[in-house]
Amino acid sequence: MTTLSPPGGAVAAALPHFAIQTTAACGQPLPHESARAQILGAATYVDDMPEIEGTLHAAPILSPVAHGRLRRVDARAAQALPGVYRVVLAQDIPGENVLAAFARDEPIFAQDTVQHVGQVIGLVLANDVMTARRAARQVKLDIEQRPAVLTPREAHARQSYVLPPVHVTRGDAAAALKAAPHTLSGSFEVGGQEHFYLEGQVAYAVPHEQQQWVVHSSTQHPGEVQHWVAHALGLHAHRVRVECRRMGGGFGGKETQAGHLAVWAAVAAHATGRPVKLRLDRDDDFLITGKRHPFAYDYTVGFDSEGRLLGLDLTMLANCGFSADLSGPVADRAVFHSDNAYFLEHVAIHSFRCKTNLQSATAFRGFGGPQGVIAIETILGDIARHLGLDPLAVRLRNLYSDAPAAPGLTASGKRDTTHYQMQVEDNILAPLMTRLAQTSRYEARRHAIATWNMGSPIIKRGLALTPVKFGISFTATLFNQAGALVHVYTDGSVAVNHGGTEMGQGLHTKVAQVVTDELGIPFASVLVTASDTARVPNASATAASSGTDLNGRAAQFAARNVRNNLAAFVCGLDGCGAGEVAFRDGQVITPQKSRPFAEVVHQAYANRIQLWSDGFYRTPKIHYDKATLTGRPFYYFAYGAACTEVAIDTLTGETRVLAVDILHDVGHSINPAIDLGQIEGGFVQGMGWLTTEELVWNADGKLATHAPSTYKIPATGDLPAQLRVDLWPEPNREDNVFGSKAVGEPPFMLAISVWEAIRDAVAQARGDGQPVRMDAPATPERVLKAISTG
Repeated sequence: MTTLSPPGGAVAAALPHFAIQTTAACGQPLPHESARAQILGAATYVDDMPEIEGTLHAAPILSPVAHGRLRRVDARAAQALPGVYRVVLAQDIPGENVLAAFARDEPIFAQDTVQHVGQVIGLVLANDVMTARRAARQVKLDIEQRPAVLTPREAHARQSYVLPPVHVTRGDAAAALKAAPHTLSGSFEVGGQEHFYLEGQVAYAVPHEQQQWVVHSSTQHPGEVQHWVAHALGLHAHRVRVECRRMGGGFGGKETQAGHLAVWAAVAAHATGRPVKLRLDRDDDFLITGKRHPFAYDYTVGFDSEGRLLGLDLTMLANCGFSADLSGPVADRAVFHSDNAYFLEHVAIHSFRCKTNLQSATAFRGFGGPQGVIAIETILGDIARHLGLDPLAVRLRNLYSDAPAAPGLTASGKRDTTHYQMQVEDNILAPLMTRLAQTSRYEARRHAIATWNMGSPIIKRGLALTPVKFGISFTATLFNQAGALVHVYTDGSVAVNHGGTEMGQGLHTKVAQVVTDELGIPFASVLVTASDTARVPNASATAASSGTDLNGRAAQFAARNVRNNLAAFVCGLDGCGAGEVAFRDGQVITPQKSRPFAEVVHQAYANRIQLWSDGFYRTPKIHYDKATLTGRPFYYFAYGAACTEVAIDTLTGETRVLAVDILHDVGHSINPAIDLGQIEGGFVQGMGWLTTEELVWNADGKLATHAPSTYKIPATGDLPAQLRVDLWPEPNREDNVFGSKAVGEPPFMLAISVWEAIRDAVAQARGDGQPVRMDAPATPERVLKAISTG
């Protein structure tokens, strides 16, 4: 690297010095933009913000029963405690006592009925947080208990749903099953998952003049928080400003759920006229907020002697909790991904969105995709065992391909179209899986494991290689849009603001890299500022793995507009065409002259050239019929595969992941270091979902696993000794920013290889060649049961 010399002139000489990079920023493993501040403890989160004088602290009053009629709230003991300011209940809400979610089925505060243990009935406000929490526990509730529905199967039997069922079919599944040479039927369940973000849910609501509000929220969706708060306060959205500099993790748990805290804090601030901060205790966070949707499955599958799928009837029961929240699109995506990488010839999928008296389940990394993928992978694993075939061979045989399909099933006449009628145009599944099988030495290891197991009566090993095909875009088409602002200042520095949010995933870093290259300036001269509804309105949630795709492109377009303005200005100076102007290495270069970027900016300002611009992007090509769940809901697919080896102890049921080889498709990576971190982190989080992270509700509907002492996320000791990640060397075939692909969610499903490897080890321990019946997560108890019962 070289150092930028000050251009001539007194004003130019005062400009700051930025190190010039002689290579493009995109494609480089640059550090996360906040990494240094985070290491030094200087990165500010909501709870770190200096509190305004007069700030009150809130604590929630929680329902102790799963279902009942709320007859009375007695807060006298709480209000008698020193330091308590007041109690806020439903009658203090200036607007309507319903959250402004699309289903409008969830109250802000429970008023007449409570619907799950941990439902918020009101808040206690005090001068400090610990007093508020102690006082909240002193509030006495008179609740007449009613029967509670706690499982999706019970809800399904009662036809208790938060939304109507959805059915997607192709061909004639019943006839195909009847004619199939082989059939299998089975049932299993997959548990939910707590987000366990390092920074818990928090909001800080501050009243301003003339009915204006500023809300600092740890949220993935500031625009929705703005909408919800305005609705609760009976205001128009322009009077509420929501800001989020960063979150300490989100994983989907702060897409809608952060809105609850913001509304509660704002209602309390409205009632008192004072700023109110609400930060949940970790135990309360567990009890109040939603988790990943647990699913129950029933299936019948037909197949030939080579394991090729001929017909499938699959029922999926999503445990949605007491309200709809995001259960509709989550369950839809589970339907979309119930094929994973495989062509389903004759298929009938039935999706039921079950209402239970539990926390309302919500978004979680993968957003229903993992619950769809695990169903078909479980089915294919059992087909292989039933036929005595290598599971990888069965998987390869069923991949999407250009082979002919049965007449009338697809528009192309090939096995390349999903059950929702989207053609898979960018299919790299077969070469990707084949390459991973070679580099991971799958066949040799499978033979070695068989030999090991023959000589090891107690410790048994298993191996599995499973793929991922994950659709990228919001399934709700309207959310596939983004806006950004790029401001170039007269000293050559650049500020970027966009509608996405930073939760540690590196979105701001990637956006800065894109803008850096568009303007040809040093990376250090670009700063991405806090997400703010007063700057970019109506922004979509940072979710669906589309944060960089949407916001990076919008920021690129905004920067391009400024660049074009500068190019036109320089053309006038040098008498050249705009196409002859280049921006690189901190210079603006024409055939006649090379000028420092900062000098050009300063001169352009003096000539009244616009140095800021907005950018807008909408994802092309996507469309689908929400009623039938058919069309093209995704812009493209991201692919990957993982080969995992595990060991199980047949005496204790303990499992250990020994080695993992991953080959993942991120397109042309904008930042390989960040992408590798996302792949590794996503895999380990998925491994936790399927092995150690068990949510247990007791018979009264109370969550028993509500703290780190009882809910176990993977720790460093759970990581495999070998974890190798390689990137597939091909850019995105669709026109996406820098040729990249989304990387937030797809790697999570690579961990299904752990699930299948454990089931392979169980099968080898039993040695009976029968399907392995087991629910997830694969806890020691469940592994032992699967070994002993078959």
